[in-house]
Amino acid sequence: MKQNKYDDVNFFTSYKSMPRSVKGLEGAGEWHVLKELLPELENKTVLDLGCGFGWHCRYAREQQARSVIGVDISERMLQQAREMTNDSSISYMKMPIEDIDFLDSQFDVVISSLAFHYISSFDTICKKVYEYLKPEGSFVFSVEHPIFTSRNEQDWFYDEKGNRLHWAVDNYQMEGLRETSFLTENVIKYHRTLSTYTNDLIGAGFKIRNVKEPTPSENMLKSIPEMKDELRRPMFLIISAEK
Repeated sequence: MKQNKYDDVNFFTSYKSMPRSVKGLEGAGEWHVLKELLPELENKTVLDLGCGFGWHCRYAREQQARSVIGVDISERMLQQAREMTNDSSISYMKMPIEDIDFLDSQFDVVISSLAFHYISSFDTICKKVYEYLKPEGSFVFSVEHPIFTSRNEQDWFYDEKGNRLHWAVDNYQMEGLRETSFLTENVIKYHRTLSTYTNDLIGAGFKIRNVKEPTPSENMLKSIPEMKDELRRPMFLIISAEK
């Protein structure tokens, strides 16, 4: 059974109140970098894996993508996405990412935002995406950075006054399951090294075009004081690759 915390009422309610859920793409600290790595989307067929509320699907259509399919395991997420979408060229499918089954060379672009660290086999996803992309198609995705996911306790070390002292990295080379806390629940994530992310892509046949460890935008750094701590360690990893 694939993990699906987002259909839990309490978890979903907490997620729905996060800035990235309320403000959309502009509320996501890594969006300004991810956006720049996306290829030209006009007249392209797009697949979004772990589409959530459908923000990236709607953005693709704003950029004149021909059609978009969003896949997510959570019915609550997809219900929200459908309520926010009024576009017959966007379709949503309830399905675990691990179970996707599309035609060879069906898509020009495959995107994913912060979903693959919930999946045990990134290698399998890379091979599937490679098959589903047209020649010279683009695969652009973000995940939580391996420095962020290495420990079960994915949090800062604090002093007795609650000040953030440092971010520890441990068991980095020991890939696999991590039991950690996110919002109101314990969740399962899968830690893998930076080299595994890149080598799984290369092994599937991809050419890696960009590797980014984004920092918050200047606007976020100015408007949200605690964002300055995001300069102390990477939280996100974004990779763009080409078939």
